Amino acid sequence: MKLKLISLCALVAMSSQLAAKETSSDSTPVEEKEWDITSEVGAIVTSGNTETTTLKGEIKAKHHLDNWRNEYKVDGIFKEDEIENEDGERIKERTNEKYSLSVQGNYKLVEDHSHLFIYGAYDSDYFGAYRSETVFSVGYGLRLVKRSDMYLDFEIGPGIKRFEYQEDSTEMKDGKSLAGETESEAIGVAKLDYEWTLSDNAKFTQVVAIEYGDTNTKTESETALLAKVNGSLQMKVAYKITNNSEVDDDKEKTDTETSLTLVYSF
Repeated sequence: MKLKLISLCALVAMSSQLAAKETSSDSTPVEEKEWDITSEVGAIVTSGNTETTTLKGEIKAKHHLDNWRNEYKVDGIFKEDEIENEDGERIKERTNEKYSLSVQGNYKLVEDHSHLFIYGAYDSDYFGAYRSETVFSVGYGLRLVKRSDMYLDFEIGPGIKRFEYQEDSTEMKDGKSLAGETESEAIGVAKLDYEWTLSDNAKFTQVVAIEYGDTNTKTESETALLAKVNGSLQMKVAYKITNNSEVDDDKEKTDTETSLTLVYSF
């Protein structure tokens, strides 16, 4: 993983001049709104032989200022299934519940070509590898590609992470159970954010984020396709992958999520 991060740094160094030329020659100035806010909601309810309820929501806001571009995000997912207990009775049980909050401030260095960032995030996950995670990081960002229909951003920097183990965790350290305990460590973060406007009615996005630490390396990827329904309403199909390098023996290292949601832009 360290080799990958070093390679990404080298890529940024070699690409900076090319990106600057591409930014000045191939991009068409686009007037940005001061606030760009979107809300996303999806729900799946089934009944009959199988009864399940799944709710998913997200609110994302971007605030464009002269020298700053700030980003705010809140999202959550809740799932409840009907199962059969040991007595043969059918009961409803929560099988997934996760909430996330993140804030990022980007200070522009050369117009929209490069920036310094400060980032903070909190995740609460009742069924994930860790019960909760708090991340704080700073770093440097570079727009590698900027065109009227496409952009590619890269960010890298150091940070610190505080994480809480699940109450039923089987992890051990120095002969002591880590169930319910919290730990902190220094991490390295890297992120690629790609967006391609395919047409007036369709857009493709890809985001990959890595948090590298001695205890655990977390990688998240979301691939999405958005299609416009009308002026402010879009339909979004997304596939998300979350991988943790170190988890309990009874948990999977990789979680996947496929979603179909409606997105409304304000």
